[in-house]
Amino acid sequence: MPRRLVLLGSDEIALPAFAAVRALPDAEVVAVYAQPDRPAGRGQEIRPNPVAAWAQAAGLPLRQPEKLGPEDAQELAALGADLGVVMAYGQLLKADFLAATRLGFVNFHGSLLPALRGATPVEGALALGLAETGVSLQQVVLKLDAGPIHAARSLRPSPGEGRAALRARLGLLAGELASAALPAVLAGVSTPVPQDESMVTYARRLNRGDAPLDFRQPAVVLGRRVLALEGWPGSTCEHRGVTIKVGEAQAEETASGGPPGLILSADRAGVRVACGQGVLVLRRLQRPGGKMLPAGEFLAGFPLAAGETLASAEMPAFVADVPFPRAPKA
Repeated sequence: MPRRLVLLGSDEIALPAFAAVRALPDAEVVAVYAQPDRPAGRGQEIRPNPVAAWAQAAGLPLRQPEKLGPEDAQELAALGADLGVVMAYGQLLKADFLAATRLGFVNFHGSLLPALRGATPVEGALALGLAETGVSLQQVVLKLDAGPIHAARSLRPSPGEGRAALRARLGLLAGELASAALPAVLAGVSTPVPQDESMVTYARRLNRGDAPLDFRQPAVVLGRRVLALEGWPGSTCEHRGVTIKVGEAQAEETASGGPPGLILSADRAGVRVACGQGVLVLRRLQRPGGKMLPAGEFLAGFPLAAGETLASAEMPAFVADVPFPRAPKA
């Protein structure tokens, strides 16, 4: 008799793992849970998220509750599922929901736990410049990302690799891990190992306030930050009342040559900006309403001159050794 599984996810990173689950021998996906359809893109059209679209295309039963409630736990229990598989779902699972499958739930998390618990493990790894990260398969417990580990796979971020590319590779790695580790979980023979609580770090959710750069920081820190915040919220700096978006930057570990934010040179090779330590070379930039352009093309329409200064802003950390305070509800 096939094992009955439910999948919970919303983000594209989960698709390789979910495809691997569907391909497991003697496994049947009896429901997919995803976030509700929301406005997306410049036109703000209502669209399904990648997991919801995948489930619809595959003809799988799809549920999209705004918030999981007791009725959802009852409905799940009625399905007689053996296991729930989660990746990048976007909701916390409460005790009644976790108890509604025979073997509970497992979660694919985009870090080597206990490092980088929380919402942004990929971004955290890039911001810290970690030499190694990966995917962990953990048993879900009520405390966020704190469950014991069934298995993990690691990889090394490539030099200059940004968030989109690293997320794509981690998604594929999760697919490999699903194929290798889930059969033992379903057979009830996997023994998860507790996490070392003394080694825990946390990665909070990002917000628009994370975009401004602080040139008082070392250039290497800013270069990593640009890679980590690629896409949204991006990285920005203010100049003459205009918010400039930085799409690509490279740190030079040389003498800064001036106070933080001072433009040392600006030409086709990039805009060289003095930092608290070293120099940050801005390679691709974008003005409001414009396109992301190589430095030379950007400067043709928005001149920046040596001797001018780009403003710095406080740059809040999004990785810490202690839990972040909960953000106030809007």
